[in-house]
Amino acid sequence: MTRKRRCAALAVTTALLGTGVVLTAPPSTAAPLSAASAPAGAAAPLAETAATVVGETWLDARTVDLTIASPAVGASLPVRVVLPTGYAANPDRTWPVLYLLQGAHDDYTSWTRETDVVDFLAGQDVLTVMPSSGPTGIPTDWWNYGSADAPDYETFQVDELMGVLQQRFRAGTKRAVAGVSTGGYGALAFAARHPGTFGAAASYSGILDTTALGMPTVLNAIVARERLLPLTLWGSHLLNRDNWNRHNPYAQARALQGTGLYISQGSGLPGGDFGNLEGALLEGTLWAQAHRFTARLDSLGIAAQVHLYSGGAHAWPNWRQEFKASWPTLAKGLGLS
Repeated sequence: MTRKRRCAALAVTTALLGTGVVLTAPPSTAAPLSAASAPAGAAAPLAETAATVVGETWLDARTVDLTIASPAVGASLPVRVVLPTGYAANPDRTWPVLYLLQGAHDDYTSWTRETDVVDFLAGQDVLTVMPSSGPTGIPTDWWNYGSADAPDYETFQVDELMGVLQQRFRAGTKRAVAGVSTGGYGALAFAARHPGTFGAAASYSGILDTTALGMPTVLNAIVARERLLPLTLWGSHLLNRDNWNRHNPYAQARALQGTGLYISQGSGLPGGDFGNLEGALLEGTLWAQAHRFTARLDSLGIAAQVHLYSGGAHAWPNWRQEFKASWPTLAKGLGLS
């Protein structure tokens, strides 16, 4: 963790200690996406589609950054797409899609910035997509006091983006989703709220029981850090309990039957990473709700690969390891094994 990120984590940790909970994630460091012309042979722009590609920048032969105008969100959002190495040599083939979701206060570049995922997945015959989840990193349909114009990142990622990938990059029908922190929430929420859409879902230090003790405060703090009103997320966790439950993986866990699941969570302190004290504290904040969620799966007879480990921190060194450990589960869900 850099000094800048450590200071940001400490600020949020300090602010939340008075409520008994702490949580943060690295702030965004990426520059805004700049559109550029695609290389020769790239697909033509989409016509008459719900979501429209308005910018395209190729970073190398396999990696492209798209800017997509999303009606569901009401904004243009960046998405990074990584092609498999065999993509160009197989022009008639369709490809399964792996979603990798960002954490809170980070951005769509986090997975390629913090991991070797591009090299790791090079020969895995999968189309990898890393969409923006907005400034909070919570990929959901916001309530915003019942406004019809509230941003809907869930529809953008699950429906609109998939339409773009099918038309421009020959995406197939098989999908899996994985994410860190709030992206871990998104992975399990998507799988539960869209049964049968994702063959596998993996959460690394995710918020999987949003109404567990302390978790509404955690989510409110994430929203407030971006200078947004916490009630705009799903409303009051007391007065709008039904809406919170509709978005809560714990409450919707029964719908995860048949989905390949990988769930990991560290205990943080005690026994955490003392070189990253804030990250260890943050990880410990999520420990109890992870146990509650996995116990719920057990009670429903839903199989999952679970790794609840001692120590660790809410940080990429742990998540890099967990992603590779979860790959067999994700690959099976993608039809690759």
